Amino acid sequence: MTETTAEPDVPELVPARMLNEFCYCPRLFFIEWVEARFADNADTIEGAWAHKAVDVPGGRAPLSDDDEPFVVTRSLPLSSTEYGITLKCDIVEAGDDGRVVPVDHKKGAAPDVAEGAWEPERVQLCAQGLLLQEAGYPCDHGYIYFRASRRRVRVDFDDELVSLTLERLASLRAVAGSGVPPPPLVDSPKCPRCSLNGLCLPDETNLLAERTARPARRLLPSGDDAKPLHIAEQGAWVGKSKGRITVSKERTEIASVRLIDVSQLCIHGNVQVSTQLLRELMAEDIPVCFFSYGGWFSGMAHGLPSKHVDLRRRQVSIAAQGGLAVARRVVEGKIRNCRTLLMRNARDRPGAAITSLKRLAADAAQAATVETLLGIEGVAARLYFGAFTSMLKPDPRLPGSVFDLTQRNRRPPKDAINCLLSYGYSMLTKELTVTTWLVGFDPYIGFYHRPRYGRPALALDLAEEFRPLVVDSTVLTLVNNGEMGARDFMVRAGGVSLTGEGRKKVTRAIERRLDDEITHPRFGYRISYRRVLEVQARLLGAHLLGEIPDYPPFVTR
Repeated sequence: MTETTAEPDVPELVPARMLNEFCYCPRLFFIEWVEARFADNADTIEGAWAHKAVDVPGGRAPLSDDDEPFVVTRSLPLSSTEYGITLKCDIVEAGDDGRVVPVDHKKGAAPDVAEGAWEPERVQLCAQGLLLQEAGYPCDHGYIYFRASRRRVRVDFDDELVSLTLERLASLRAVAGSGVPPPPLVDSPKCPRCSLNGLCLPDETNLLAERTARPARRLLPSGDDAKPLHIAEQGAWVGKSKGRITVSKERTEIASVRLIDVSQLCIHGNVQVSTQLLRELMAEDIPVCFFSYGGWFSGMAHGLPSKHVDLRRRQVSIAAQGGLAVARRVVEGKIRNCRTLLMRNARDRPGAAITSLKRLAADAAQAATVETLLGIEGVAARLYFGAFTSMLKPDPRLPGSVFDLTQRNRRPPKDAINCLLSYGYSMLTKELTVTTWLVGFDPYIGFYHRPRYGRPALALDLAEEFRPLVVDSTVLTLVNNGEMGARDFMVRAGGVSLTGEGRKKVTRAIERRLDDEITHPRFGYRISYRRVLEVQARLLGAHLLGEIPDYPPFVTR
């Protein structure tokens, strides 16, 4: 037996469960253990529930040289610095001739294979046998109990399985010490039901890295049932009761929502939030976003930051080098989406602007400096907003209805359209601040927008390509369908702002737009815009970590 040598930055003890994950998929192991990222799905939740019966410690485990007989024990912790493993045996029973027998519980059915069980399960059980042997207990076999089949499968700890277990353990430590995530499995049937599929993006990464030409399989929704909860009732009190978020005013409950249905809590203006609810939201990784009464995104409360430290290190390193490659793609995507919106919605097709925007998008993709890129984006913005009115139906009821969008105005906006755009952009920035934070980025370190006090530069970077698709298109719908009227705006000292009811209308419209499903132009499956934001953030992370050669902006056809 050879003593385990520790690789740099690899903990001395590896959980045997991670050995199982490594045998199943080295990338799954890396994401879950090295990067400390995890997501539940129905299978993992069901597995944890099925495991509860053996997670409660029980029974005695007398030392091997004690006279007391070994009968049965549950949830027995063991560790070994020689093997570099730590684990908990589900059940350990007394066998024949003084031997002990570990029994590992699995929720699924026993597979129809010659060995009786798949390699990951056999290796994990063998690790239990090795540690029981080291503790002085005679142990030469164990059982895997498959709950769905309701039967045990015997696994003998022969030389072949022991050798395989030690080999897999050495490979695991080498991968963990390398600091480089293994590539995703290619076209593997394991991927669709994996709980980390949405974090790993195996098909998308392989397609962009040109490891496969096969179209990406449908990306399963990640918490799409949960939605942001907006509280704009001034003077309201938000608390928790029996798994629900409750909203009350003057001691009268005015709303109640299940906690599991909420992805963000958005507080507008003077609304109080209880400490108990804040703790619960932080424990569930649900951020609380704070807005001023006028809709300015002013901050966010959340739990501990993501443990994906290497992603943030790469983000800071590349941003310090200028981040030009990412900035070019972001601006190119924005200009192309602006052009598409004009082509789809302009009543009198602005041919000169459309032609110029196509050329400017190509120029942005080749810009030599960020300063050049800023100039290209400025020219494109003037062309786009100069033609913006061609997509609008004039409405004399709206304040500032005779407006000039050649140059955007804000702080305060001088007309209704600029007011709507500014509020919508603030909502989109909030959404991407939350998304980038949950993915593992620092939202305040960007590649195109320079870091500045209080400005979420990375969220603004990713917002560029989605401004026309999410916000501008929503504003066109609200105005052209007559959903916004004079009563939804206030005019004070030449500035135009939304009333409370107007903000509610725009907020609901933006949320509806984010829930709209579209066919992904690169991967071919249908997906909501809200989910697209997360996918784009994860693809940016894959690019920064060297898994894909370039950041692909989201561009509609």
